[in-house]
Parts: sequence; C-alpha cells; structure tokens
Amino acid sequence: MKLWLKLLRDLKQSIGQSIAFVLIIAVGAFFYAGLVTYSDHLSTYTDSYVQKHHLSDLTVTYKTLSPNEVQRFQDIEGVKRVEGRYTVEGKQQFQTGKTTVTLHSIPKKNAINTPTLLKGQLPSASNELFLDAHYAKEHNLKVGQTTTITVRNQAHVMTISGLGENVEHAKLNDIQDHVSEGFAYLPESGIKDVMGSTTYNELLVSLHKKADVENIGKVIAAQSKKQGLSYLKQESKERSFSYSKIYETIYNNNMMSKVIPIVLFLIEAIILFLSMSRLIDSERSQVGIMKALGVKNRNIMLHYMGYPLIVSILGSILGCIMANYVFVPFVRESSARAYSLPGLSFSLSFYSLIPPLVISSIFGMVACYLSGRTILKERAAMAMRPKPPKKMKQLWLERFPKMWKALPYQYKIIFRNIFLNKRKALTSSIGVVVSTVLLITAFGTQTALLKVAKQTEQVGSYDLRIDYKSGAVPATRELPAGVTARYELATTPVQLVNNQGKHNATLISTPKNNTLLHFFSSKDTAVSLDDDGVLVPKSYADRYHIKAGDTIFLQPTSQDLPHKSLSLKVSAITSQYSNPSFYGTPAYLKKVGLQIPVSSLLLKTEAAHMKKITHSLERNENVDQITTQDDAKKSANYIVKQNTFVFIMFIICAIVLSFGAIFTISSINIYERNRELATLKVLGYPKAKIHGLIFFENILLTLFAVVVALPISSYVFAKIIGALSSPHQQIPDTLPLMVIVLSIVVAFVLTILSNLFLRRKVTKINMIESLKSLE
Repeated sequence: MKLWLKLLRDLKQSIGQSIAFVLIIAVGAFFYAGLVTYSDHLSTYTDSYVQKHHLSDLTVTYKTLSPNEVQRFQDIEGVKRVEGRYTVEGKQQFQTGKTTVTLHSIPKKNAINTPTLLKGQLPSASNELFLDAHYAKEHNLKVGQTTTITVRNQAHVMTISGLGENVEHAKLNDIQDHVSEGFAYLPESGIKDVMGSTTYNELLVSLHKKADVENIGKVIAAQSKKQGLSYLKQESKERSFSYSKIYETIYNNNMMSKVIPIVLFLIEAIILFLSMSRLIDSERSQVGIMKALGVKNRNIMLHYMGYPLIVSILGSILGCIMANYVFVPFVRESSARAYSLPGLSFSLSFYSLIPPLVISSIFGMVACYLSGRTILKERAAMAMRPKPPKKMKQLWLERFPKMWKALPYQYKIIFRNIFLNKRKALTSSIGVVVSTVLLITAFGTQTALLKVAKQTEQVGSYDLRIDYKSGAVPATRELPAGVTARYELATTPVQLVNNQGKHNATLISTPKNNTLLHFFSSKDTAVSLDDDGVLVPKSYADRYHIKAGDTIFLQPTSQDLPHKSLSLKVSAITSQYSNPSFYGTPAYLKKVGLQIPVSSLLLKTEAAHMKKITHSLERNENVDQITTQDDAKKSANYIVKQNTFVFIMFIICAIVLSFGAIFTISSINIYERNRELATLKVLGYPKAKIHGLIFFENILLTLFAVVVALPISSYVFAKIIGALSSPHQQIPDTLPLMVIVLSIVVAFVLTILSNLFLRRKVTKINMIESLKSLE
C-alpha cells in the first residue's frame, strides 16, 4: 500500500511529465478508436444493407424487353431471381435551376433493389411516385404534394406517395449532389402512362452465392443475341458506380485504420520504452533505499511497472473519450454527406479501449523490467550510491587548443555532458528522430491529398466531356458551332490478368494527338501517348510490379468485345491520382485486335458559345451525361474536404505526440542532472545561463536528430503511402521540400516550447536537497 502511495506521490511530483505520457498514449488511442469505429461500422452496415435489400448482382440493359422475355432468363443455372423494369431520365425545373431525376419502374413483386421507405407509402396509382428523400429535402418536397417531371419533352404531374432511399443509389454522384440529381420509383402502370409502353429496358439479376457472375453474364449475352433481343450492355454489382465507390471507401478506411494507428503505436512504444528506461535508471537511489528497507525485488519491480500501467489506463480512456466526442461525430456527419445509408450509426465499442491499453502497458512494463532487473541485482548499498564517474576521454574539439580555448565555458560544459553521456544523448536523440519522422509523415500525407486535387486541373484542359448512352454513336459532324477542338474517347471495362489472378480495371482509347488530355510521370514530367504501347497507371504498376517495356495482359469484360487476353506492351508508367485507367491509341489497339466503340467526346469551346453548346447537347436524347471542367474540380475539392479532417487530426496528433516525447525526455534529462545544476547555482552561476545551458544542449540534440531523421522519413513516408494506396487510388509518395522544411521548423519550435515549460522545473531545484541527496 505504501508503495502505491509513493507511486501516486511520484506522479504528482512530476505532473508535467505524467501529463505528457498520458497525452502520448491518448493520441494513439484516439486514432485507433476513431478509425476502427468508422471502418468497422461502415463495412458491417453496408454488407447488411446490400444483403437486406438484395442489390442486383447484374444489371443488363436492352432497347426493349417484354415481360415474357424476362422470364426466359430465370432458368439459367446460378440465377436466383430476375426482374424487368424500365428506366428513363426525367427533368425538373426549380428556382435554383434544372435538375435530373432518374425514374425506375417497380415490379409488382419487387425483391431486387428494394427501396427503404422513410415516410409515406410505396406508389400504387399510376400518377404516384416514391421520391429520393435527400432530393425532396433540398427542394422542399413533401409526401402528398404534386410535382412536375418532364420526360422526352412531355410534362407529367405526379403525386409524391412516399420518401426514402434505395441501395442502388447509396452513392448518387461523385460529390453526392442531391440538388441537381435525384431518383424516383413509379409503379409499372405509371411508367406505361409516361412512356406509353409496357416493355422494359433493364433486366435485374440476383444470383446464388457461389454463382460465377462473369460466366452468367456471358450466357445472358449469348442467349440475348440468339433470341434476337436488342441487347446493349451489362454491368456487374462490383462495377456499378454506387457499390464500387462505397467499397473503395471501406477499403481505404480499413487501410487507414490499420496503418495510421500502427505507426502511432510504434512511435508511442519507442518513446515509452526510451522514457521508462531512463526513468528507472534515474530512480537508482530510490531502488537502493527500498531494498535497504526490506522491500522485495518483485514488489519494487511491480511498483515501477505501475507507472506505465496507470498512465496507459488514463491515456487510453482519455483517447477513447476524445474519439467519442470528436472523431465519431465527424465521421457520422461525413458519412451522411458522402452516402445515403439510412439508419447508419457510429458508436464507440468498449473493446476499442483494449488494444491501446495493452500495447502501451506492455511496452512500458517491458522497459521497466529490462531497466530495473540490472539495478535489482545490485546490493542495496551499491544501488544507493551514484554510479562511479565515467573516465573522460579527450574530446575531438580539445585536439584544437585554440578553438577549445575560444569556446565560452558554457559550451564546454554542454559538449562534455553530451560526449560523457553518449548513451543518454543518443536515447534523447532517438526520441526526437522518431518525432521528426512522424511530423514529416503527417505533413506529407496532407500535402499528398492536396496534390491529388491539384492534378485534376492539370490532366484535363477540355471544357466539356460528353458521355453518350449505350449503343449511341457520337455525331461529331452535328456538333454546334463554337467547338474549337474535339477528340473521341472509347472506354471499356477490362481485367488485368497476371499470376495473382484477375483484377478489374478500365481501358480508354483516344488518339495520340489528343491535346485535351495530359499525362505525367511520377516526377511530374509530361508523358505522351504513342502507337507502340499503352500507358499504365502507377497505382497498378506498383501493386503488380509492372515496368515500362513489360508486356501485360488485358482481357475485355464487355460482352460486345472478344473475351480474350490481349498482349500489350507497356509504353510508360503514369501518375493518375483519380480514377486510374489504362490508355492506348486506336491504332495500337487495332494492331492487337481490339476496336472499342466510341463512347465519349472531349470538347474545347469558345467561351461565348459555352452555354449555347451545353443547352444544345442537353436536348440530344443520345447524350447520357455532360461534365464540365468545373464539375471535375468540384469532385476533386469534395475528396479533399471529405479527407481533410482525418489528415488534419493526424497532424495535430503528430505535434502532440512529438511535444510529449521531447518534453518527457527533456524533463528526465533535467531530473538526472539535478545535482549538477544545483552545484552551478551554488557557485553563483546565473539562472539565465543555466537555462541557456539546457536550451542550447536540447537544440543541439534536436539538430542532430533532424539530420538523422531526413533519410529515414523518406523511407517511412513511402512505406506508409504504399500501404494506404490501392490500384484504384494512387497517393503521391514524394516529399516536397516545403514539407521537410516545415517539419524541421515545427520540431525546433516544439523543442523551444518544451524548454520554456521546463524553466520552472529548473528554477524550483532545491540546492541543499540536491547536493545532499547522496548522503
């Protein structure tokens, strides 16, 4: 009991150091609890939501498809259920401007892509519709109100029967813009009134768990062509926009929830290990007194192990509380902005407290054991005495008498202290090295995120991108006046085939003289398309070890193209931070036996004709989507906004962790030198010079640590970025000079701050007590 009281007294006496330890542990616990809660809840909920509402495994598009023709696909082996529906695009006009509403018909016995009803009821009458709840909120539409939707130049007045969400529209668009885009569901009778037909244009397919989606897709395509159906295209669940975007986020969050906490825990463990080792060593005389009083070695060891245990408990609890009140509310709001997932909630689990508590406790207690066992082996009388002074060798500076004599006495003390206690100086430097590496990594990740957004403006210099509907042929000769440049794009889904399996990707074909698309290497130098190979995104190259000059195999998955692996030469590796794709010219792809139908146009227009051209293309029934360069910028800024919080918190946590480490190590340094500093005070050494002595020594150690940290930080940063990246998301792995300079400045600022906070500790040194401590 007395030892526990002593432990509490020790914690109180070194309150600043104890708070620093608690903050170091709290940082790791904060990030771990927050990221794991976000990742696990989002993943678990999404899996459950997709299964509960039976998201279609395959969506097949036709020009027309009768109800009888739909049922023919039910007998295909592996198919669980099929449903036919009609999908058409409608327009609405509000004060804020024009909007687009995607209209779907609901089968009478709907079991695939079932809606989530939040208010009202599902539509039953032909003039009723079920409306996207977010879209309705943006335009002040409520259940029971009527709204006018224009479809193919005909206005239809519909009554809103209910509001809700649907699993297939969980991610509506890149920036989750519910103002300009929404969706609605009508009964089949309603679609008949709108379109004047009872036929469908989409086939929804639900498969058994072990069914092969790719093979069933081939069977459906072959059967459609054999029966003379107007087959257009098909899209698997994994390639659908909403599903793929959500699971990309889940993958990225899962990687962040592993990588960032592991980095923080590792750094935290190193700092704890170094600090606790030094702390036990500085308590040598206290250990000797306890041994002399008859306290058992085991109890002494448990006494010192109680220190990391207490600060670990306090730090872990504090970190989890902060995560619950800071991190969790943010991710709740962020998820609500990014996805339409009704009922998704985030709550901190008690089990998220355990890993940071266990990790910090183990490393702290191991450090106590390794440091304490040597002291405990000594006799009480030996432990109570100070260690014999080390034999002082001549410093290399002393070999230059003129230089050594010219140095002020203050600096001679500093250099002698550092070189006399090389091991202590080295452990202090290691703590600062680790902190500096963390700072560079934290600032580097934020800069990388901004660079991802910036590249969006660099890769495309077009004004408009026109995506056409399946089966439609872009009429380049019929474009409005004012178009100064136009280039075709042909896009198709493919799989990269290698010894690791098949990996989903996208292949885009465009002329090599396309001046509206730009490609860059990892060093930001321009890369050109040529007729001798394809451009490979660096994200795929890094993951699957592809180099320029290699041969890769791509297999088209579209049923309109031959399903054979194409042998393609890699012309160059390009950095594509958003939507990475393989690029090739039509001439080169034709050489290898692949011709992709043109699906999009890139346009450069005269500024005066921009609006006129846009309005003209909007009236074209073959146009599926029009994207401006401003839309691309909005998408990039949206990505930055969604991820800024995590990386800003990473920077803040890195600063807190670094300050805690520097403060703790500096505090232990002062404690170990109490007698030396008391001697200087007794001899009349001014307080300002004593403070300057400690300050300059810490600055020298920080300078040494920064020099050592620079090469290490580049390696660590590249490894962390590599772990966070995926084939579908490349993150820049180069460290700008500005980041390094900023991190070094912050490291020195933190050193100065820790010195300022420790001035009071130096001032409060009791000269008599410190000088008589050996007695």
